[in-house]
Amino acid sequence: MALLLGIDTGGTFTDAVLLDNSSTANGRLTAKAKSLTTRNDLSIGISAAVESVLDEAKIDASRIGLVSLSTTLATNALVEGHGGRVALVSIGFSPKDLEKAGLRDALAGDPVIHLSGGHSTHGQEAEMLDLAPLEQQLDLLSKEVSGFAVAGYFAVRNPAHELAVRNLILEKTGSAVTCSHELSARLNGPKRALTTVLNARLVPMITRLILATRSTLADKKITAPVMVVRGDGALVSADFASRRPIETILSGPAASLVGARHLTQTDSAIVCDIGGTTSDVAVLENGAPRLEPDGALVGGFRTMVEAVAMKTFGLGGDSEVSIEPGALKPEIKLGPGRLVPVCLIASRFGSVVHDSLDKQLRSPLNGRHDARFAFTSGGQSAAGLSANEQKLLGRLCEIPTPLADVLDGNAAIATLSRLISKGLVQVSGLTPSDAMHALGHHSTWDVPAASKAVDLFSRKRDGSGSALAESGTDLAKRIVARVQRRSAEVILETAFDNDGRDGARIVSHELVQDVLNQNASNQRSTAIAGLELLMDRPLIGLGAAAHKYHPEAAALLNSEAIVPEHADVANAIGAVVGQISMQKEIVISQPAQGQFRVAGISSPFGKERDALSAAEKMAHEEATRLAVEAGAAEVEVSQTLREKRADIEGQDTLIEASVKAVATGRPPIATS
Repeated sequence: MALLLGIDTGGTFTDAVLLDNSSTANGRLTAKAKSLTTRNDLSIGISAAVESVLDEAKIDASRIGLVSLSTTLATNALVEGHGGRVALVSIGFSPKDLEKAGLRDALAGDPVIHLSGGHSTHGQEAEMLDLAPLEQQLDLLSKEVSGFAVAGYFAVRNPAHELAVRNLILEKTGSAVTCSHELSARLNGPKRALTTVLNARLVPMITRLILATRSTLADKKITAPVMVVRGDGALVSADFASRRPIETILSGPAASLVGARHLTQTDSAIVCDIGGTTSDVAVLENGAPRLEPDGALVGGFRTMVEAVAMKTFGLGGDSEVSIEPGALKPEIKLGPGRLVPVCLIASRFGSVVHDSLDKQLRSPLNGRHDARFAFTSGGQSAAGLSANEQKLLGRLCEIPTPLADVLDGNAAIATLSRLISKGLVQVSGLTPSDAMHALGHHSTWDVPAASKAVDLFSRKRDGSGSALAESGTDLAKRIVARVQRRSAEVILETAFDNDGRDGARIVSHELVQDVLNQNASNQRSTAIAGLELLMDRPLIGLGAAAHKYHPEAAALLNSEAIVPEHADVANAIGAVVGQISMQKEIVISQPAQGQFRVAGISSPFGKERDALSAAEKMAHEEATRLAVEAGAAEVEVSQTLREKRADIEGQDTLIEASVKAVATGRPPIATS
């Protein structure tokens, strides 16, 4: 009997689970563990989670037959503008094409080499490939960049020029190379080039993560195959992911959907996963995640990567709790900024935090920065800071300092914000996690510190000079209720968006807000006309706090809530129960009467049937090859044919057709 190890690196926690792969257990969870995500070195958090789950299970690590990882690393890197320096080799495109699809912004000043070449829409060579400009610059470029992105005009119809460029780069430099035709078979050259540039930029980062993960596993004597979750929920081998890391964007959210399906056996639902930093909301349709038809949008870039149609909101356990200053009856505001919970830093620094909180509670005055602390993050370069930034950073260390002792005026707040954005400083303050601890719903961290933080915040004054809440307990209840209400709003917004409507605009409408208010108060409206909210499917709530937030959110929407056992580690479960799925699409066209061209085959066919047969064979073979390369042990292939036909002079004529082959399979399970 082999065990399956699933790992998920989230914004706050890294989770690890062990599943029993025996036929009788049917993927039953045998152990689970959490550790804090170590953003500066993810391998530390991964190692801690793996070690904890092995200790809990009390098993020999040699029994682990498969390891699978879901990660937010690629997504975070694109959002934050991180990654390696790359060179784009553009074949047949004009310099003006750099202005399309956000390509110039994605390059961010990285070098571009324009080569003549490219193909026609039917795969014929449009212009001869000239490698001389690239050969002249390769020696210098190889020292300046971490990898190359290669994009050719209509390369999806004929990749010959991209392959020639790739072979030259590999022969002369040995650097990592990404070709656009490997990532997408869809047209739109600039968008494909953009996707290729982003992929090349992520290669070193994902490679480091995979090496660190393998090092951790080796230390634990785990020799099982390592897989990574793609953005559509499918699995690929770690080696495959290191070459095509762009496909791992939205890996974590995709894993949560796979985990939700596994835990609930529900085919159609809205899934909301509330974590420390964000709430991810998506639709489960017929047992599979609904995918984004136009490609994943991450960090402002619309890619050609097939990924789950996910909406991410700045709503989580670490969301900043604030109020609108000066309002007569201020509402509780959540996020979108993230703070480190006070109860978390108190669990690490004890009396340092408690002494400051107690001093603030003894003061008769309500301080603007009460229950807030700042501390250095560590691991980031402090080069290039202004004098003010250096001065403020010099006041801080890894031990939390009360924010009031750090800031000496309003100008210092802007300076602090810049240090936070550069990853040099973190701020701790009141969060929903503190409210949950203060109410006794959680006990992971320092409960007394959480209670002191909510007590301090409850003393803030509204516009009339009255205290914000009668007590810290009252305030904590209002914070939890606000998370429940906001969760209902983001779920409803996602549902409307998936129906093709403007979800944000509709949810903010006063009629919809009136319905939510009415449902929250459990009182019937006295209005002559009104609305009623109905959902056609249940809500699956995931996350450590889902049991407290999502049933109430579903009630506001007149929906059923399903919060499965082990909802707190659904992502890690989804990381290891998925399957490999690779596809290949081959296009057939008829540029001239009786001349049928198959993309990737130079010679035309005289008969439509022969062209279709050749395309079907090529699609089947390529999809199978990709699935095996991605780690599948046994492969099953299905094919679909789409045709565009027209009646021309009374004759049924093929205009264009495409054959799509989908190869699926499970990765091999090692046996001890």
